[in-house]
Amino acid sequence: MTAGRDTISRVAACVAGLALALPAVASGHVERPGYFPDPDSDTSVSPPAGGGVPEPRTLASALDDPGTRVVCRPDSLTRARDSIANAQTTGYQIRPSDGTRFLSAAEAANLAAINESLYLRCGYDEIQPAVNDSGNNGRVVVMPGIYLEPTARAQPTHDPACDEYRTDGDRPGSEGDALSYAYQLNCPNDQNLIAVMGREIGPGTDPVPPRHDRNGIPNLGPCVRCNLQLEGSGVSADDVVIEAGDASKGNGGPNGVGSAKDVAIRADRADGFVLRNLTVRHAGEHGIYVLETDGYLLDRFKAFYSRLYGTLTFVADHGLQQNCEAVGHGDSGVYPGAAPETGDQREEGTERRLNQEIRFCDLHHNLAGYSGTNGNAVHVRDNAIYGNSLGIQTDVVTGAGHPGYPGDSMLVENNLIHSNNFNPYDEGSDIRPSFPFPVGTGMWIAGGNSHTIRNNRFFDNWRRGTMLFAVPDSLICGPHTGNTQAGCEPFGISTSNFNSQHGNRMGERPSGQADPNGTDFWWDSFPGNLGNCWWGNTGPAPIRSDPPILPDCLGGTEPNLSVGTGNPAAEAELVICFVAFETRNFDPNGPCPWFRTPDEPGPGGGSPLTLRGSGAWTTRASRIVPPVQRDPVPLGQITCTEWRSARGAERDSIVSRVRAFAGDVVIGADRAVGKGAVLRDRDAKRLYDGWCGRPYASGFLLYKLYTWGAALAPRR
Repeated sequence: MTAGRDTISRVAACVAGLALALPAVASGHVERPGYFPDPDSDTSVSPPAGGGVPEPRTLASALDDPGTRVVCRPDSLTRARDSIANAQTTGYQIRPSDGTRFLSAAEAANLAAINESLYLRCGYDEIQPAVNDSGNNGRVVVMPGIYLEPTARAQPTHDPACDEYRTDGDRPGSEGDALSYAYQLNCPNDQNLIAVMGREIGPGTDPVPPRHDRNGIPNLGPCVRCNLQLEGSGVSADDVVIEAGDASKGNGGPNGVGSAKDVAIRADRADGFVLRNLTVRHAGEHGIYVLETDGYLLDRFKAFYSRLYGTLTFVADHGLQQNCEAVGHGDSGVYPGAAPETGDQREEGTERRLNQEIRFCDLHHNLAGYSGTNGNAVHVRDNAIYGNSLGIQTDVVTGAGHPGYPGDSMLVENNLIHSNNFNPYDEGSDIRPSFPFPVGTGMWIAGGNSHTIRNNRFFDNWRRGTMLFAVPDSLICGPHTGNTQAGCEPFGISTSNFNSQHGNRMGERPSGQADPNGTDFWWDSFPGNLGNCWWGNTGPAPIRSDPPILPDCLGGTEPNLSVGTGNPAAEAELVICFVAFETRNFDPNGPCPWFRTPDEPGPGGGSPLTLRGSGAWTTRASRIVPPVQRDPVPLGQITCTEWRSARGAERDSIVSRVRAFAGDVVIGADRAVGKGAVLRDRDAKRLYDGWCGRPYASGFLLYKLYTWGAALAPRR
């Protein structure tokens, strides 16, 4: 059976329109061009760095390590003693669904003795100086307290003194946000409250334009802070707080409130990095950011209310995030972006492997619990993902600096994915949502190949359990988009194929009580897509899907029996929501249904985080109003709305920032070839005035308009 020519063209046009808009979904942050680190261990240090997930050193062993640096506040020992006492009587939590734990008398006495010894060795009252003084195999132990890092916080952002380290340094005073490693190394607290810079700069320069082959980091220097461990000495992550914003808000929102820096903790080219037992809050973009690092462990941590991500791990390998809680983020709780190609697209002769793992985490009350652009071969297992708008989202939408297209080979298994009905688009939400996601959805695959979704429980997601739809390559890469990627064919359709969803339990709580999803499985059935299979999924009621019959591929043994033929109902929905994607107008009263909380589909037991009525989260945090729209906006999120409200020097600054990000070639002027085409400033202003004057263009991203306009501008 095949779809008619008209149906195919309509569906293609619909998904094409959605794909045009999707760069606004996943690329709100602007990255420098990233490269996959060498997956082999670096034996120039002992023990070797990278090549696998690092083993954490015990807290007690810090007392025997002469290289240990201890950071404390005047009240740290008092806080430690109080926390230890409470852990014996009332208990403590690693994450909510793990329950309450208690310290025995012997455990309490041992931890108290360790903290007393550490306090006597304390030599720092801020964390960054202790990190700076550490070398390879270093230890930084942070005692209980709230750390505002006043010295790092006071460092200027876009410091003119750092202009010489810009990749666009021929323009002094430029304010571009995609900063090179050299910039971060020499100006570590420009964007970061705490920066762990793992290596020196090696010979050579950053390739301009970036290499299509992203294997191997250019100008990689020797380790200077590899195998560094940063840990709190308290009972739990609650005892040590890294505060990047307004400490008076505690663990509540709004997201990014009072943020002084874009990143709370950055680990850059820091192979073997270990972070344990601490909390980060209120970063302007990312709470914990791990970049171009081989071998990292994030363990027993909590992340609250950053503007975009609780954790962002980008072009990183051999990673593990576990025993965590992430709450209140405007994009997602955890985001392993641009993961290495170790699945279907691995290099010939290399072993197929999962390169990063997220396990034993509670990801709740975020726009999305988990997110990953080009999520190649990431393992997501044994997590509780609930109370978000969208539980899990993985996509192939690649903005600048997101290699690894198309994402493939992700494994999602044994998770509880439920009650994802939180609506941040409602007035009064304590989260400002960054992107348009469908409220009430357990998971979506927005393009992607060979992903496996198995043995999970999806229940009480009022719109859908899972969604799968295609994104044509032609609208992600090519000169007309300002973006090129290895593996992306400008006129091809390489997603979404050979995805399997099997063995999942739908519409039922672990207790056995029925708690249905709105629809269990939804598929756009894009014409020509191959190998998407659903089999062995069960529930207390018959599986509900759209379309009503999904290919089971004979239990997954014959994937070529599955061919997309078009889905008119899906087409209609995508067409309606296309405008919302492009304009970023998230009006719950508008025509796109995604921003309205769906009706509960049937009787269920409810959940402490299941949303009713207005969709406000049932804690005191929901009563805090979101930050005003005039808060500083990251480059990747500046839209026509900001352009319309800017005046004079503000508009000059916007154009300068976007030009610095876009590249070095001025159309119509004699300039050396750089990393990308740019416009003369007067032409950029005309471009923005023309497009932003249109009533539907409020949410158009300025850097996307710019790269499109520069790519198409005639050379004179």
